[in-house]
Amino acid sequence: MPAVAPELSLDGRVAVVTGAGAGLGRAEAEALAAAGAHVVLNDLPGAADEAAEAIRAAGGSASIVAGDIGERSTADALMAAAVEEQGRLDIVVNNAGVLRDRMLFNMSDEEWDLVLRVHLRGHFMLSRNAASYWRGLHKETGEQVYGRVINTSSEAGLLGSPGQPNYAAAKAGITALTLSTARGLGKMGVRANSICPRARTAMTDHVFTPDESGKTIDPMSVEHVAPLVAYLASPAADRITGQVFVVYAGMVALLAAPVVEQRFDAAGDTWDTTDLQTQLGGYFADRDPSVGFAADSVAKLA
Repeated sequence: MPAVAPELSLDGRVAVVTGAGAGLGRAEAEALAAAGAHVVLNDLPGAADEAAEAIRAAGGSASIVAGDIGERSTADALMAAAVEEQGRLDIVVNNAGVLRDRMLFNMSDEEWDLVLRVHLRGHFMLSRNAASYWRGLHKETGEQVYGRVINTSSEAGLLGSPGQPNYAAAKAGITALTLSTARGLGKMGVRANSICPRARTAMTDHVFTPDESGKTIDPMSVEHVAPLVAYLASPAADRITGQVFVVYAGMVALLAAPVVEQRFDAAGDTWDTTDLQTQLGGYFADRDPSVGFAADSVAKLA
């Protein structure tokens, strides 16, 4: 592995990456290993074997915990592989996910439950276990710990993708989970951030048109995303927490928090519908009805 600047080095660190067998998760795991971390790869049985071999062949260090990330037993096994076998856990990259796209009116219970389970519950399971571990260290030593959580949200959660109500809800929940993690664990030293990647993988290949950019690297390649994850995991990113980034095609966009567009105050002690019609109705009378809470400006990033 090539030398890495001290502030970017992950030498001696231990990272867990879910969904690491292929696509974005594999690229993230390889980037963390290249920076010096031992990487615990999680994916379904057999899916991460090739990725682990590639990391080792490049001079890195990797181990595997196979299993469904929606299961508590998998999260527990990942913690054991990091803390008991490697002596520590420093970095969590929650990446694993599935798609079951369908319109709200014809989505099945199973399609809803599966996507929420793998994405949101999967993020929660591992993050909760890591948070408990870091809290224990903090209480034991009284010092700040080194903890990094990088979660995988999506623009779907910002835009409300009409054909992905399950995925959009899960990803919006992941953003909220990230903010809660950052605020709840910040005093201990933990930093938590969320990325919204546009990346061509087996899961998303049907979403993007074929690459006709003519560029050396496909604008939707996972190669544009993995460096940001390795950076956010590094000591250099200690002042970055509770943030949401859109990343693809050599671009990183930092998203601002929602702002209050307009405030309305009741004319009397409380609202009545006539007052609401005067104020809200009057405000929306000449406002573009297509403009909602969705972050449509994000979709216009080029």
